[in-house]
Amino acid sequence: MLSKTVLLFYLCTMSRSKEEFYADLKLKLKDVTDFPALYMFKFIIPNDNHKLAQTEALFGPEAQVTIRKSRNGNYLSVSAKEVMVSAQSVIDRYKEAEKIEGIIQL
Repeated sequence: MLSKTVLLFYLCTMSRSKEEFYADLKLKLKDVTDFPALYMFKFIIPNDNHKLAQTEALFGPEAQVTIRKSRNGNYLSVSAKEVMVSAQSVIDRYKEAEKIEGIIQL
């Protein structure tokens, strides 16, 4: 699952506007995923309790969220698996995540 997600982002990130990026990602998600499906989100955030709370709030109580500290403790890796009902629901989640300052979407 993770490798498919990373590949999709790699294929979508060639110097495009956000609208083009998300439109391309949506098409690729529809091509390779039968929704509803378990989807893995991965983010890197600064090691800050407020940012962690914001990131965790993106997901419902049924999501499996895993948090790991970076080697130096400056950053947190947040992985979340959740059943998504459509490609658009995945896009909407990424757009919500963009609002968190300092977040890196993988």
